[in-house]
Amino acid sequence: MTPESMDLIFAALAHATRRRIMDLVKEMPGCSVADVCKYFDTSRIAVMKHLRVLEEAQLIVPRKRGRVRELYLNVVPLQLIHDRWTTEYSTFWATQATDLKFRLESLGQDDSPTTDAATAQRRSASGNDRPGRKRP
Repeated sequence: MTPESMDLIFAALAHATRRRIMDLVKEMPGCSVADVCKYFDTSRIAVMKHLRVLEEAQLIVPRKRGRVRELYLNVVPLQLIHDRWTTEYSTFWATQATDLKFRLESLGQDDSPTTDAATAQRRSASGNDRPGRKRP
């Protein structure tokens, strides 16, 4: 992804109307420009300008079907931006979670039923029903 294309994406996402258009297109894939215009009090030309910015950023992909332009959301540019800054962190946390899982599983294997029963019996004999507490 080039810095210029990233600038286009951030510029497109900077306006609330364009984010709303993206939400609408996501909810109604293949909707027409007229369908999108119904949700705004502005003119059709204003909506078309916003759509042009979204298309230049490749966030909206139009497909011509006869006289109608069907609109589709393209999430690939958003995913590329997400991956650019989060891949290292998600790898780190996935590794940490896996290590924790293996440690907990290895602790679970050490605690066999006989060990638990023996521990409970020792506590009862010493007057400790709970770890760290003595009976009066």
